[in-house]
Amino acid sequence: MFIKHSRLDRFILMLNTTFLILAVLMVLLPLIYVVIASFMDPSVLLNQGLSFHISDWTLEGYKKILTNPAMIRGFGNAIFYASAFALLTVMVSICAGYALSDERLKGRSLFMTLFLITMFFGGGLVPTYLLVKNLGLLNTVWAVIIPGAVNVWNIILSRTFFKGVPKELREAANVDGASEMKIFLSVVLPLSKPIIFVLALYAFVGQWNSYFDAMIYLDNPNLHPLQLVLRSILIQNQVDPSMISDQLAMAEMKKLSEIIKYAAIVVSSLPLLVMYPFFQKYFEKGVMVGSLK
Repeated sequence: MFIKHSRLDRFILMLNTTFLILAVLMVLLPLIYVVIASFMDPSVLLNQGLSFHISDWTLEGYKKILTNPAMIRGFGNAIFYASAFALLTVMVSICAGYALSDERLKGRSLFMTLFLITMFFGGGLVPTYLLVKNLGLLNTVWAVIIPGAVNVWNIILSRTFFKGVPKELREAANVDGASEMKIFLSVVLPLSKPIIFVLALYAFVGQWNSYFDAMIYLDNPNLHPLQLVLRSILIQNQVDPSMISDQLAMAEMKKLSEIIKYAAIVVSSLPLLVMYPFFQKYFEKGVMVGSLK
């Protein structure tokens, strides 16, 4: 069906198209630059900028990253922390959201008020650190996983999603003699894949990009996640010119920093880039259905 647009409509469509193209370029160009720069010879990159000649490319940066034992260990730690954190967060959010969506729960308004208060007021870093210390979680993997596992926003999304599940399904299962746990596991949970995958993606990405909690709570370098290892590597390769009298040595250190910087960004982003296509089919539906009404 052909739709005839007025001059004003065509102008607005043109503006929208131009805006979307600019937005896409703003996102893609930095990503393309980082990926290409990670393969380039640092001398060429520093002196000439990006080059598309294969002779100017090198895998030296990736070799230095992937042969570093701390990097490999940090990568494994980051996968474990992000996966465990996502699993725990999803479990807490789904269970709390399902309970708070049930009108039969007495005092659910009070519980929601208490949850909402924590979104605006917090104890701060020092009380949180003392709590983690008194619980004996310092220098353990639980210090990174447990403190942020209860996310109020995720609970609100879960509650709103479960409110959209038809009551007739639960009532029919109840008539058939199913218990509340049976209804949740066999009826409600299979319908909750969109919101589960969205919450898991949110939690995984948030934990994957986090390094501050590990920096505060973990002294053992063997427990450090990838982001903290990358931070340490980049800081160690930042050179103060006043400390080096040999200009050649300073130039080599600067090149080394450039090699590591871009390769580290690409390596640390790979798991998220690999995950997203598998979650995409659930992402839009989960966000729309679980959004606030």
